[in-house]
Amino acid sequence: MKDTRIAILTYRSASGDLVSTPMGTQDFEDPSTVWFITEVTSDKAAAITSDPRVNVSYSSDLGWVSLAGTARVNMDRDKLKELWDASAGIFMSGGPDDAENGLLEITGTTAEYWESPGKVATVVQLAKGLVTDGEPDLGDSGVVQL
Repeated sequence: MKDTRIAILTYRSASGDLVSTPMGTQDFEDPSTVWFITEVTSDKAAAITSDPRVNVSYSSDLGWVSLAGTARVNMDRDKLKELWDASAGIFMSGGPDDAENGLLEITGTTAEYWESPGKVATVVQLAKGLVTDGEPDLGDSGVVQL
């Protein structure tokens, strides 16, 4: 998660559809809590306020993590100033003092993960699985209760 700055946040829209959007992760002090900067008057913030159940996923060549939990809009100005950086200024107007800007605080309840053995090893194991009756070794995976 630390090495993959862009996450995919999935939430339920006001109409009940699942919506996924890329978000820039801002903090990793506690791996069970993820922070995003957002516009607090957005449809996303309104939908999350109505139904706080979310999923945050990270993916790279090294594997993936799927963090299930709850989200809340957080208006802590000190935390927003702490997390604000140049990349936030690209996507958000007004800076950390703007009343339109706030935080999404995601508190994870479970995390599923898969660690890849690498691209070449994965291809070899998949080919091995196709030509033999054995199951390919595709890396470690598991579920963690947070």
